[in-house]
This record gives sequence, structure tokens and C-alpha cells, in this order.
Amino acid sequence: MQLEFVPIEDFYFALTLAVRPLEDIGNEDLVEKVRSRLEFVCGEPSTIAAATQNNFNYVFIVRDGINSPAPKLIVSVADWQNKLRLSSDYGWVLDKERKPVRTELFNQRSDFAHQLRSHLETWLEVSLPKS
Repeated sequence: MQLEFVPIEDFYFALTLAVRPLEDIGNEDLVEKVRSRLEFVCGEPSTIAAATQNNFNYVFIVRDGINSPAPKLIVSVADWQNKLRLSSDYGWVLDKERKPVRTELFNQRSDFAHQLRSHLETWLEVSLPKS
């Protein structure tokens, strides 16, 4: 899996309304460890929220990912209520009215989540507990 970081300047253009949570993992310690590693590897997050339930969001375009019929695949790694939230538009696409609808890949979201989780563990050198 090849992730291309989306910096804050480009976040709005990369975001899609079809991005939905894949899973929430861990606890505050894990969130801080992942945030620290992402900051070291990528720099500033794609977005910074001034809220207690969410402080950072790193967004990536998956360069070698397939999300047909959508033209690109987006992944988000954020904190949400003291857990690590992995989200993606995998299996979703926006219709003509910009409403998210499921695609044929929707049933494979759990497989994609497993691949993403595995990639993040290797890339960020962190262990993600089973959720």
C-alpha cells in the first residue's frame, strides 16, 4: 500500500463526503503514539480540530488503491474520543447529487481495513490492538 499525505493546504480538495469510519482502535496512549509518529513522518496534520473529541486528522490518497468507480481512494487517520479512528471512502462513491452510495467493493471494507491496519503498523512502527 502506498499512501500519499495530503497537507492542510490541499485537504479540502481531497476530502470526499463518502469517507466513513472503518474502525476505532485502542486508547489515549495509542492515539498519542500514532499522532507522534505521523507528525514525525508527515509533519502538520491535514486538519486540526479545536475540540476535545478530535485533535488531529491525517488524510492520504492511496496511490496503488482501487476504489472503482471512484477516481481515487482516500484514507483518514484521526483521533476520535480518545481512540484512533481509521476511515476511508473504500466501497463508497458520491452519486450525481453528491450523496454517498455503496459500491460493489462495500462488502470488502473489512478486508481493506485489515490491509490498512497492517500497513500502518509496519510504516509507523506501532502495534495496533485488535478492536
